[in-house]
Amino acid sequence: MQLDKEKILARIKHFVGIRTTEELEEQEKKSQKQKTIEFVKSLLSAGIAALIIITFVVQNTRIPTGSMESTILVGDFVLVNKFIYGSSSPKYIPLTQIKIPWFSLPAVREPKHADIVVFEFPGGPTEFEPAELGVPYVKRCIGLPGDTIQVINKVVFVNGKEFWIPPNIQYLPKDSLFRPQLFPLDKSWDEDNYGPYVVPKKNQVVHLTLENLIEWQMLIDREHGKRVVDVQNGVITIEGKPATTYTVKKDYFFMMGDNRNDSYDSRFWGPVSRDMIIGSAFVTLFSWDRNIPFSDPIALISSIRPDRILKVLK
Repeated sequence: MQLDKEKILARIKHFVGIRTTEELEEQEKKSQKQKTIEFVKSLLSAGIAALIIITFVVQNTRIPTGSMESTILVGDFVLVNKFIYGSSSPKYIPLTQIKIPWFSLPAVREPKHADIVVFEFPGGPTEFEPAELGVPYVKRCIGLPGDTIQVINKVVFVNGKEFWIPPNIQYLPKDSLFRPQLFPLDKSWDEDNYGPYVVPKKNQVVHLTLENLIEWQMLIDREHGKRVVDVQNGVITIEGKPATTYTVKKDYFFMMGDNRNDSYDSRFWGPVSRDMIIGSAFVTLFSWDRNIPFSDPIALISSIRPDRILKVLK
């Protein structure tokens, strides 16, 4: 059976790779579509990888206050190792204050003395949780669970021994600064003469009395995430039940800034629970003067501090 001329011609074109204009246009459309799909896939893959890295490995945080000067300066962008203390999944829906279930990975090691630690602000001395959740603070770890902290004439002692002195430690005149109430509220301490204060630790049994209740009330409320401590007719109650003891549920850490007289830290709002620790600040990625507005880009660029770029923190 003879093939007609059009079929023969089509087979010859197919064999030698010749395409009609319509076929070439169709192939170009498919090629562009395929490129678009591959580009979108690449963006999604990069986005997922970046999300995993930021969530579980390392993230950048900007330093807004001078509590760690001159170790860390206002305007520094610091990289935080989240993996070392055990990364956690997000605790809040992004851009909201809505809490969600979360989990944490095993830690490489626990925080230790002198670590520069990034953590969630636990709230003021009278708050069982802060007004804004998830706000990162950066301080130096001074006390571990069970440690006894005492400051005598500005010198820090841990378990009766003088604590290591940070190389960039500094002090400011006290009369030039606002002095908030210290933690616990019933003590007559100040930031230069503080303690002795014992950092709470997990499974520690506390004997509650009307005399020491103010020291423990906020910690108990924070561990429950709500107001649970009360006094009824001279009897201490937790969730409405009489209580003479309390077993601490978490380990805690005592944090202080290297800029000792201009640092809002554990001396003012108490210890930080283990589950609020985010990671360890280890290097300054970038730094500039944050007081210069973006509307003045030349001045902003001129304020870049080259000596702070990739500076290892210690």
